Amino acid sequence: MRLKLDENLPTILVEDLAELGHDVDTAMSEGLAGHEDPEVWAGAQAAGRLLLTQDLDFSDVRVFAPGTHPGLVLVRMREPGLSALRARLLAVFLAEPVEAWAGCFVVVTDRKVRVRRPRPT
Repeated sequence: MRLKLDENLPTILVEDLAELGHDVDTAMSEGLAGHEDPEVWAGAQAAGRLLLTQDLDFSDVRVFAPGTHPGLVLVRMREPGLSALRARLLAVFLAEPVEAWAGCFVVVTDRKVRVRRPRPT
C-alpha cells in the first residue's frame, strides 16, 4: 500500500512499514514539514497515498468522506509515547487487512480500529 506519514508520526515508522511491504513516504521528505494541513492533504492526494496522522484537523468524516480520497488513518492514542505508538501501529498493520483501507476513513486507538468504508454505489 502507498502511505504518507504526517510529520507528527515518528520517522522510524517509515522503515517499519517498508519492511512490511508498504511504499512509505513522509510529509517531511516532500518538504511539507511545517506546512498547513491542506497542503499536506493535497500532497497525499496528488501522490495517491493513504495519509497516516495524529492531527485532529483530519477528524471530520464529513470533510474527509470515505471514497473521496486514497485513504486516511487517524491515530488517537491515550498516551502517544513513541514506543506505544510504534508498537500499536505495527500491531495494526500486521493484524488488519490494511490493503482494504484504500478510500477509507480509519481511526486507530489503543484498543480499536474503526473503518468507515465508501458507500456502495
